[in-house]
Amino acid sequence: MPDWSPRPVDLDLRLVWCFVVVAEHQHFGRAAEALHTTQPSLSRQINRLEQQLGTRLLDRTPRGSRLTEAGEVFLPLAEALLRSAVQAVELTRAADEPEQITVGYTAGIIVTPAVRELRRRNPDAEVRTLHVAWNEPRAALLDRRVDAVVARMPFATDHLRVTVLYDEPRVVVLSREHRLAGKESVTLDDIADEPLPRVRRSDPAWSAFWRVDPRPDGRRAPDGPSSRPSRTSTRSSPPGRAWPSPSLTPTICAPT
Repeated sequence: MPDWSPRPVDLDLRLVWCFVVVAEHQHFGRAAEALHTTQPSLSRQINRLEQQLGTRLLDRTPRGSRLTEAGEVFLPLAEALLRSAVQAVELTRAADEPEQITVGYTAGIIVTPAVRELRRRNPDAEVRTLHVAWNEPRAALLDRRVDAVVARMPFATDHLRVTVLYDEPRVVVLSREHRLAGKESVTLDDIADEPLPRVRRSDPAWSAFWRVDPRPDGRRAPDGPSSRPSRTSTRSSPPGRAWPSPSLTPTICAPT
């Protein structure tokens, strides 16, 4: 064995990924939800990683969690390690497989012309499409399920390259019986006291954007009923309720 060969290190990449997610959310509960696991299980995995490294990476606080000095040092190295691992797998597979390009898209967005153009420019590649749930564009990219995704903002874009394709107006869907239904246009002041619904299991930033919370004057938005996300950009509104319609700023994103 050459003198420069590194000594093997017992480091579980799954635990490293868990640490990165906790560091990103700064909260064990939110990180556990993002990882589709339980908070106690996630805590045990972080403890195992800390044991493997021989140092504490995270401190719990009343508001969540924060990185220790060792955690601050390890975080960028952990992110680089995960990227290198993904690249190692991709390059190795690519050496024995024809090139594949997977384009993701969310509901209500048409990618057919772009896919046709990709196939024309890359005749030797297999170009595929994959429908991505409304709340999974970022996860699909970071998990390498897709190479690029066309989706609507907002969602976290760190570690992603983002190109804004065009802007769409943000609108409110009203029932015919609503007091604002006859108006030609509606302002934020008009709906300042309207209880807009919360979408269950939605990202807090996404929910705050569509509920306009806080309002322009700084007041918190009144709570409305919880709802499931719609698969389209229109929905029926219960009498007397206003609903935000999800259509603004389609973007194309790819991992950095």
